[in-house]
Amino acid sequence: MKVLVIGSGGREHAIAYALHKSPKVSELHAIPGNPGVAQIGTCHPGSVEDLESILKFVEDNKIDFTVVGPEVPLCMGLSDLLEAHGHTVFGPTKEAATLEGSKAFSKDFMIRHGIPTAKYVEVHQYDEAVNALDGFDYPVVIKASGLAAGKGVVICEDKSTAVETLKEMMLEGSLGDAGNVIVLEEFLTGFECSLLCFVDGDTIVPMVSAKDHKQIYDGNKGPNTGGMGTVSPNPFLPQMDEIIKKDILDPFMAGLKKDNMDYRGVVFIGLMIENMQAKVLEFNVRFGDPETQSILLRLESDLFEIMKAVSEKKLHTVDVKWKQEHAACLVLASNGYPGSYEKGKVISGLNDAEDVIIFHAGTKEVNGNIVTNGGRVLNICALGADLEETRAKVYRAAEKIDFEGKVYRTDIGLM
Repeated sequence: MKVLVIGSGGREHAIAYALHKSPKVSELHAIPGNPGVAQIGTCHPGSVEDLESILKFVEDNKIDFTVVGPEVPLCMGLSDLLEAHGHTVFGPTKEAATLEGSKAFSKDFMIRHGIPTAKYVEVHQYDEAVNALDGFDYPVVIKASGLAAGKGVVICEDKSTAVETLKEMMLEGSLGDAGNVIVLEEFLTGFECSLLCFVDGDTIVPMVSAKDHKQIYDGNKGPNTGGMGTVSPNPFLPQMDEIIKKDILDPFMAGLKKDNMDYRGVVFIGLMIENMQAKVLEFNVRFGDPETQSILLRLESDLFEIMKAVSEKKLHTVDVKWKQEHAACLVLASNGYPGSYEKGKVISGLNDAEDVIIFHAGTKEVNGNIVTNGGRVLNICALGADLEETRAKVYRAAEKIDFEGKVYRTDIGLM
């Protein structure tokens, strides 16, 4: 089978790595991919948002199966376009992807289908939003409804901060069109948990748990990022499988069917857990990043077989098995991230790191050198018998890999 992966980050490298191990994958391609993916497949220049060019590539190269990594092409309708031309794809339809593309749509879906979530108000005008603040205690959560590359959620401790945030989003256009509609939400306490599931519209299969670390600095301090590291299993998650199934997964699947929503792919459910109760923070319609890097290292089954079964609505026929080992993913970032940062810093020591798997997240090759090309640069991942062994492996490797301005957290898996 000729398989194409859409995307260029650490998530896509991890997906490609898992697919590459399948005996059923004869050729692996990526648009645009990255230098890490290029070691196991063929990368092709192109934009993930140029849907017509992707379709042309699939047809010209007789691609058998396409896996869509990022949310933007899914929300633009890439899966619909490929399927309309008779091509097999892993990833939900444009309508289903609205669960991530519009937080207002997503919150409405939760309320209509009895899925526990925070109290909220949807607002369309700045004055309306400021007045609606009076209905909330502080801190209050302000969310841009549209896609904002992980920068659309702000927790405001007081009214003046909330008003300034609304002004930036709605009047000054700090997030572009993503901030045209705003969701005001009550602040939930507890601890955050990521739950990824394979979904084919009829069947949902949860993956092993993972713990993400969002803030840039140790101790969960500083601004939120796309994620500075993960561990799997989540060491802080109590045994709540049945509760989550009954309160979250069952009504989610019932909601998809009631709304006639064609959802085949991965659903990423952001949960807040407190007192053995779970509430949904958000739905994402693709693999999480960097949760995927830890989770897929623990996958024992053939990822291609799972994805193909999902696309054919045959997920119930596949036995999804997981390794008992622990996994960790440590992000090496550029100094200044998640704000402005410099690119083009030469990376050394990639071949010196032992007993780890390195996924490229923001790199490119220049004159034979691998250089930094993003805020999150590399994902250092490992498997171990327990959390302590796994952490030791990734941190040993982090000391051997170097580039100017290298930044990473030292407490992944401990907070």
